[in-house]
Amino acid sequence: MQLTQLAQQLAEAKLMGNALVDISAVTYDSRQVQPGSLFVAVPGFQADGHDFLSQAVSKGAAGLVVQANRQDRWRQIVAGAGLPTLVVPDSRRALSELAAAFHDYPGRQLGVIGVTGTDGKTSVVHMTSHILQSAGWRTGMISTAGMRIGDEPVSDPFGHTTPEAPEVQSMLARMVERRCQYAVIESSSHGLALRRLDGCDYDVAVLTNVGKDHLDFHGSQDAYMLAKSRLFMMLDNGKSSRKKVAVLNVDDPSWHRVARFTSSKRVTYGIRGRADVQASRITEDGWGCRFLINTGLAERAVRLVRPGEFNVYNALAATAVALSLGMELDKVCDGLESWPGVPGRLELIEEGQAFRVVVDYAHAPGSLQKLLELLRRTTSGRLIALFGAAGERSPERRQPMGEVSAALADYTILTDDDPRREDPEGIIDQIADGLAALDKREGRDFVRIRDRYEAVARALDMASDGDTVLLAGKGNERTITIGDQCIEHDDREIARRLLRESTSD
Repeated sequence: MQLTQLAQQLAEAKLMGNALVDISAVTYDSRQVQPGSLFVAVPGFQADGHDFLSQAVSKGAAGLVVQANRQDRWRQIVAGAGLPTLVVPDSRRALSELAAAFHDYPGRQLGVIGVTGTDGKTSVVHMTSHILQSAGWRTGMISTAGMRIGDEPVSDPFGHTTPEAPEVQSMLARMVERRCQYAVIESSSHGLALRRLDGCDYDVAVLTNVGKDHLDFHGSQDAYMLAKSRLFMMLDNGKSSRKKVAVLNVDDPSWHRVARFTSSKRVTYGIRGRADVQASRITEDGWGCRFLINTGLAERAVRLVRPGEFNVYNALAATAVALSLGMELDKVCDGLESWPGVPGRLELIEEGQAFRVVVDYAHAPGSLQKLLELLRRTTSGRLIALFGAAGERSPERRQPMGEVSAALADYTILTDDDPRREDPEGIIDQIADGLAALDKREGRDFVRIRDRYEAVARALDMASDGDTVLLAGKGNERTITIGDQCIEHDDREIARRLLRESTSD
């Protein structure tokens, strides 16, 4: 594709130089530049892409995109490089528009379903994709717990809940190429606020709930709410001809505010409030739950392989999506009942031990509380909780997480969870403050073991008949980042190995 064709998609761009050059890729990472690449310089939180223009030029970039208000960073380099350059008001927004155009707007060529909310996004994405696939519709999926095209998993090197725009658009293009009919995308507040998802042309937008989270990034609860609401604004701005649907949780207080941002058809779901898709008669059934789904026109009993009311909400959201696409309730419920669960979400680790071990991704106060409440009800012995908190992310979560564990767990083990470049001991100190606030004493009620492998070993070693050990925060992740070092670590595999060793002794 020629740069002149891409430039036409940016109404506010100013062109410097001759745009009659062929572009072979659109990238924001100078390390990925190859001859023919269009390098988009994006200001970041830890680095500014404008500082890597020289590197992009030396690696053979065919063109550059720079932000107008960063002229002091790019003027001399652009003048010396002699490459065609697009000057734009917002290079992050331009990155999304250029990536979508480069891949021929794949979001317009298949149905796109976006799921946002504080909790439950990943499970709703996986449930929705599974339901559609089980009914014979080929889907692609982008989520924290993995990416997939049809039945084939796709490696995920990005490390974000929502990858950057070039990766999102590339994935959508691959889905189109592989004849997918729908893409189901976990649409985080970061991804929406940073415009990584612009150009996706959403047809269905789902809201799970809105709690208090990521205030370090968004600055305020209103800004966080607005970021979530962008998904619903994008319904009205899409270019595809498909009907647009907003799927909303009537039991979450935020749903009215979010609904105001779209004129699309509404489909509601809930347990307590009146909704288009409603659940009742919820009962726990082993490591699962049973309930009735009622749509006003039909009713069906369902059993999920995961327990908890929060999973009933996830199932209702996925059901509402599938029904809005024209599926019959019986087929939807067949899909729910065959859903295998999400890796690392309420995943049981069973190696013949006399106690229960559960791995989950819960890494915020609300999700941790719901999880511990569920486990508390179903545990006859002690409830042992192991978790930490991510560095350089949401410090406001830390003390409340300690308070939640103090209220619901019998014993807490505090450990590392991607401290990154933040002081790991300082992170654990803040969680410990929450435990101490509820009169929990270190050494008696909780312990800190920074090495997560050792922490998992301690938790399993101290458990006995009837106990539950919760390994929270990492889910299906396979690494821990400490400083600039990425260390292999998978709670599930480590727990399995340690349990096998102990049961074979």
